[in-house]
Amino acid sequence: MTITRFFLIILVACQPVLHAHSGPPYPIMEERVIGSYHVALWADPDATDDQSAAGQFWIMLRPVAPGRAVPTDTRVDVRIRPLDRAGPEREAHADRVNGDVGRHFAALLMDHEGPFAVHVAIDGGLGPAEFDAKADATYDLRPRPALIALFVLPFVLVGIVWGKLLIKRRMHARGGT
Repeated sequence: MTITRFFLIILVACQPVLHAHSGPPYPIMEERVIGSYHVALWADPDATDDQSAAGQFWIMLRPVAPGRAVPTDTRVDVRIRPLDRAGPEREAHADRVNGDVGRHFAALLMDHEGPFAVHVAIDGGLGPAEFDAKADATYDLRPRPALIALFVLPFVLVGIVWGKLLIKRRMHARGGT
């Protein structure tokens, strides 16, 4: 029974993992007035080797003029390029978050660790606005599931040996062999 549980744990640990957000985003540009907007840029700049777009950017907008709203035709584009080496410039349209025209999200491929220039262009009913920022991409530092299983393996084996020892002691105390 214990061996079955052990193999079940190993099987579950080696299954493909959903790549979820590894930590909270952080501001790379606090709220500033740019054009007709108050703008904030938050990022979770994860680098990946598997060509997945893990560099995540959130752009928050609100009008400078009180009582106004961000027009529904507002378009936000995010562009990144590496600063530490030659590499392609990547661009993405930032989609609204839950239909909110004041919050936009874009994910881009960051293929190596290091600094990236971030350029955000806003165009809409309140006029155009552009700004630049910088993000430092890092790899997600969580170990792979197979490594987690390897790290846990000694503890599981000690638990199995200890459990067998306890069972043997109990059987010996009852007069068994």
